[in-house]
Amino acid sequence: MERSVVGIDIGTQQILVLVGAIGEQGEVRIVGVGRIPSRGIKKGVVVNVAQATEAISEAVDLAEQSSGYQIERAYVGVTGVHITSRNSTGVVGVSRRDHGIGPDDVDRVLEAAGAIILPQNQELIHILPRTYTVDGQEGVRDPLAMHGFRLEVEAHVVMGSSTALQNLRKCVLGAGVQISELVLSSLASGHSILTDNEREMGVVLVDIGDGTTDIAIFIEGAVWHTKSLPMGGEYITSDIAIGLRLPSQAAEQVKISHGYAVANQVAEDERFTISPYGEGSPVPIARWKLAEIIQARSEEILENVQQEIKRSSYDGLLPAGLVLCGGTAQMPGMRDLARSIFELPVQIGIPRGITGLIDRVSGPDAAVAVGLVKWTPTLEEGGGWRTVRTSFVGRATGWLRNLLP
Repeated sequence: MERSVVGIDIGTQQILVLVGAIGEQGEVRIVGVGRIPSRGIKKGVVVNVAQATEAISEAVDLAEQSSGYQIERAYVGVTGVHITSRNSTGVVGVSRRDHGIGPDDVDRVLEAAGAIILPQNQELIHILPRTYTVDGQEGVRDPLAMHGFRLEVEAHVVMGSSTALQNLRKCVLGAGVQISELVLSSLASGHSILTDNEREMGVVLVDIGDGTTDIAIFIEGAVWHTKSLPMGGEYITSDIAIGLRLPSQAAEQVKISHGYAVANQVAEDERFTISPYGEGSPVPIARWKLAEIIQARSEEILENVQQEIKRSSYDGLLPAGLVLCGGTAQMPGMRDLARSIFELPVQIGIPRGITGLIDRVSGPDAAVAVGLVKWTPTLEEGGGWRTVRTSFVGRATGWLRNLLP
């Protein structure tokens, strides 16, 4: 029997709501899509509650109309430079040694790893296990049912600004949708486009959105590092608007229609017409000039990603290279530019393992929303790569939600 799962990706450029029908074997069929331009969102965070709530509500209505489902709950992606993370450890004694390690023991050790001193304006989003140790035996992926006295965990703890998260919750709730869970956008993207083998070997996911660039490093099947950078496709659009003296909307359209990320790959005689400020009629522009503007800003974004990877100290553990996603990753030439900078394998990630309305969600800009729809089967099945969310985080989130008007 199928059940429905909804994912809401609230980005700077677009709001994408997907309705998925989950089959008995965990297969995901996309049955509803609601996509509209964002309003009230800047660099992944809410800057106007009324506008953002209205936009989310419109996208939800479209998804309900196309699917025939009434949307009541959803997994919601979260991003923005307010997101911070750190690696932590936790240690507990096994409660019933004669029965082996149980789910309660796993929850307690993750709670111990998450028991870090948070600034007043921060709250926990995820506690992601990297590896477990049972009585000194390291490298344990799943400790359930193992016998032992002492359980340890190395975990990646993700936090966010309480203010930003409460504003996001308020907008979604205002649109008439309850939140099943807030999910870090880069984790959702990774869940929809990365293979188990890539996560095992070592890979970095780079989600270049409009307002932010989200980075997630996966090694040995787990998340080892996450970061959100305050730059993305809108930086490129802004440079085009300034360089070609265009309104922002016209610059965005020029970027989409004629953009290329590597200037020397564009023929010198290629032209297109624009209507700059101060010109009475359209004027021809060489496409390579546009490409030069795009390449300069794209290089800056990718070089900042490279610096963050080096800062993480995991740059030598990524044989699977980079996987690019997000709307800006669709720019022609972006893959070649990334290859020249990183000197690693680079591919453009697209959502995997879905059926249904795939023609509407097949691009890298749908990676987050598809990952959110696919999120819950992973948690419930417990197979392969999974994210464990402790009861401690759940209680804290519930407590904060009750404070909202």
